[in-house]
Order: sequence, then C-alpha cells, then structure tokens
Amino acid sequence: MEWSTWLAFFAASWAISISPGAGAVAAMSAGLNHGFRRGYITTMGLVLGIWTQLLVVGAGLGALVATSATAFQVIKWLGVAYLVWLGIQQWRAPARPLAALHDGSARVSARAMVLRGWLINAVNPKGTVFLLAVVPQFLDLSQPLAGQYLVIGLTLGFTDLVVMGGYTALAARVLSALKSTAHMRAMNRVFGALFVVAGGLLSVFKRGA
Repeated sequence: MEWSTWLAFFAASWAISISPGAGAVAAMSAGLNHGFRRGYITTMGLVLGIWTQLLVVGAGLGALVATSATAFQVIKWLGVAYLVWLGIQQWRAPARPLAALHDGSARVSARAMVLRGWLINAVNPKGTVFLLAVVPQFLDLSQPLAGQYLVIGLTLGFTDLVVMGGYTALAARVLSALKSTAHMRAMNRVFGALFVVAGGLLSVFKRGA
C-alpha cells in the first residue's frame, strides 16, 4: 500500500471509529460500570470484532452477506437481539455507586468483557456492508492483498483503541462524579436505552442504505 493511500485510509478510519454506534455505547457502558482500567478491556473485544469483520470481507463471505437476503436477515436480527438484550441487562443492572465497584462484588471476568465487545462488532452486518463499500477503494489489486489487509486491520485497530479508549475514559470520568444509587440507576437506564436504540437502528438498516 502506497503512503498516500494509507494516509487517506488513516483519515477515513478515524471517521469510522468516531462515528457513534453500538461500539461507542459499549465502550461508554464499560467505563460507567467498571471504570477506565477494567472498562478498557471491552475495547479489546471491539477491535477483535472489527478484525473478524475484515476477515469475513477478505474471505469473500462479506459479499454473500451483502447479496443474500436470508444470510443478511439472519445475522442482522441476531445482532438486534443481542443489542436489545444488552440494553435490558444494563437497564436492570444494580445501581452501585463508585465505591462499590472496588469491593469485588458482581465482578465481570475479563474474558466475558472481551466476548461482549467482540459480539457487538462481529454480529453486525452493517459493519460488513460498510467495510465492503470502503475497503476496496484503498486496495491495489495488482499487488498482494494479504499485506494490504494486514495494514488496514492494524490501522482500524489502532484508531479504535484510541477512540474507544476516549469514550471509556469519558464515561469513567462521569462515573466518578456519581455519588448516589439514584444517579447510577439513572445512568444505567440511559445506557440501557441507548443499546436498545442501537438495536432499533440496526433493525431498519438495509443493504442498500
């Protein structure tokens, strides 16, 4: 990949990462519930989900998702169901003030947090269709593709680690100001609603959108 091409993709990858979506909601939710240090673990899963999407596109399966109505609908509704389920879980989460986060109660394992992040990005046909529309514009088909996909994957991973880290830190900063269970309950319900909204937006997404 030429330097000028990479710079163009690098700029595009920032726009991709910064644009609000289910990943941003997940990062902020993790920061709200676990603080920055543990919440950032979810971002690792989000990046793995992006890389999974890129592998799907690179293997040609993305074209199947984009052209097969059945495959698209199955994956889309799995993603919708998962986001709505996350929203319900967040809405019903115990209203624990910041101090309670350090007492070891209801501690979520790092593996579970990574899996949650991965599922949010991996089971999302919108991401697949988006990558199918964007990535080919930066590929030189006369050159080996494996190295180009590696550069693209590393670039997307880097920008997402930075941007989602910012979302996580922002939510963790807000969390530090929450002193009562009423505040935490309100924030849990806000993020629960955001997950459901993200699921609703995915439910109306169409391949041609």
